[in-house]
Amino acid sequence: MEMTYRDIVAGLGAGVQLVAVSKTRPADQVKALYEWGQRDFGENYVQELVDKQGQLPADIRWHFIGHLQSNKVKYIAPFVHLVHGVDSLRLLQEIDRQAARNNRVIDCLLQVHIAREETKFGLDGPELHQLMKGPEPGQLKNIRLRGLMGMASFTDDPGKVREEFKGLKALFDTYFTAGDSILSMGMSGDYRIAIEEGSTMVRIGSLLFGKRG
Repeated sequence: MEMTYRDIVAGLGAGVQLVAVSKTRPADQVKALYEWGQRDFGENYVQELVDKQGQLPADIRWHFIGHLQSNKVKYIAPFVHLVHGVDSLRLLQEIDRQAARNNRVIDCLLQVHIAREETKFGLDGPELHQLMKGPEPGQLKNIRLRGLMGMASFTDDPGKVREEFKGLKALFDTYFTAGDSILSMGMSGDYRIAIEEGSTMVRIGSLLFGKRG
């Protein structure tokens, strides 16, 4: 695992951050990557994230990368570093409310639906435009919109994947400026294409930890 980790980090290039997707992985595997220097870990399930946060070092930056239900925001609001999959104004408002309760400002990414599969969550182009140009986000003082996140289609056609990432990058450039903004796209099977198309954050699990049993 260590050589794979070192190789992946070395190949990311400047300005691209690695989030190690640790969902369903035991805490000792997370700790092994932590000891090699990894600090950003991504989880899909609230209860698993809460459990691991209680077991593992306090300086880990926990990313919630799954579909977050509004009624579960309160459980991760005290510590979550970045919420990747915000797909509605209602969820954004709930994150703001729970962040205020914890005297925090929580960074968020808006999830855009770029894949062809209907099962993927996210905002479409018009919904994103309505949210970004509306007054509501500016009224939320305990969240910070940092950028966009998206997942490409699960396909063997790299051209289709590249096209979807290119479209997400165009949306990102429309609403966010360079600097500390985040474009989270790319996973184990397509992260190299994502980086070529402008990703600044990749979410890699199976390449680091191996295939799930």
